[in-house]
Amino acid sequence: MLLIFNHYKIIIEMGIQQLAETTKKASIKLAAINTIAKNNALAAIAKKLNNNRTAIIEANNTDIAEAEKNNLEAPLLKRLKFDNSKIDDTITGIESLIKLADPVGATIKATELYDGMELYQVSCPIGVIGVVFESRPDALVQISTLCLKSGNGVLLKGGSEALHTNRILTKLIGEATSETGIPEGWAQLLETRSDVNEMLKADKYIDLIIPRGSNEFVQYIMNNSNIPVLGHADGICHSYVDTDADIDAAVKIAVDSKTQYVAVCNALETLLVHEKIAKEFLPKFKTAVEAKGATLKGCVKTTEIINIEPATDEDWRTEYLDYILSIKIVVDMQEAIDHIHQYGSGHTDAILTDNESTAAYFIQNVDTGNVFWNCSTRFSDGFRYGLGAEVGVSTNKIHARGPVGLEGLMIYKWVMKGNKQIVADFAEGKKQFTHKPLDKRFKI
Repeated sequence: MLLIFNHYKIIIEMGIQQLAETTKKASIKLAAINTIAKNNALAAIAKKLNNNRTAIIEANNTDIAEAEKNNLEAPLLKRLKFDNSKIDDTITGIESLIKLADPVGATIKATELYDGMELYQVSCPIGVIGVVFESRPDALVQISTLCLKSGNGVLLKGGSEALHTNRILTKLIGEATSETGIPEGWAQLLETRSDVNEMLKADKYIDLIIPRGSNEFVQYIMNNSNIPVLGHADGICHSYVDTDADIDAAVKIAVDSKTQYVAVCNALETLLVHEKIAKEFLPKFKTAVEAKGATLKGCVKTTEIINIEPATDEDWRTEYLDYILSIKIVVDMQEAIDHIHQYGSGHTDAILTDNESTAAYFIQNVDTGNVFWNCSTRFSDGFRYGLGAEVGVSTNKIHARGPVGLEGLMIYKWVMKGNKQIVADFAEGKKQFTHKPLDKRFKI
């Protein structure tokens, strides 16, 4: 069943195809909404969230109680929590989004084809986006507000564990935007797996699907729909500690990468350590990371230096989302790079070194969506990038890669501004194209 909330109306049941069609029609209108109206709607959403904290937290407590009863794993339970602190962070994210420039209608490129004949590449919304995401209520708000700012309609399918929280958040967002003149139906909530399967068939109305989850789940979506997919696969992130690393700084950065918040896709899962620095680095790191509650696994060479559990080949392929970290000692940077390419998911990989040329080689040769030098992998985030949070992280090599914020939700159209020219004059040699770059924006 699909539940739709509008102005406290009775919940109604609607087929997914019809729902997608409704969202498509709303998205066409939304694409033409001006910046002031969109920002006013975003401010109204922030106000609704702030004024309805008690109801939101009550709904979330219901979800948490049911999740605990069903023995939901601790990292997932932590993601599910939506308390006053999370509401504050969510409101701050919306306020940040309001301050960002409107991505719609920006001139990407301008070219003079002939005197009085100009071609513009202009940004525009993708259309309708279907997003399937984990049991994180704040993600629902982030996704919907990003879609609003970028002029896209959205179908939202969150984890079933967050059902009650997602319902009230969708209700409040719908009320706030409707009251400020945004077309009704631009954002809709899906609730069941069967809804997702039906959504995959709605290629006539949905322009892009963003699934956030495992590689297997993303692959399932790709194999069962004709709709383009922006894949957010596993977050198997690596940090390589080079022989020229500042050991104390490397320990601090690696600990932060693993333990600052473990239940997220940009948390460190495998630490690669150069053999020349391992004996000095590993004992210090073990002391620091275990103090945070982490459990370590390691290759044979690692276990000879520090007393930890042996790692298996499967550990290199695992996104733990927990206080567990695998460690491998490598003979050189190339072995580290090869390991990343063999086992990584193309999310975020980092090098810790004070050698600039070594860092440059790593950055140029590691094929990943986000590559860092001397900082925590936890910085791999749309909000921290200044993108206004993120709809997801793309590990694909298509129009968007890495954290997908406002720009990743845009496509473009070609706009030709002519002065009664015809092709025959150019084909017959009467006129010649100039193809001159223009430093100007498109405007009517």
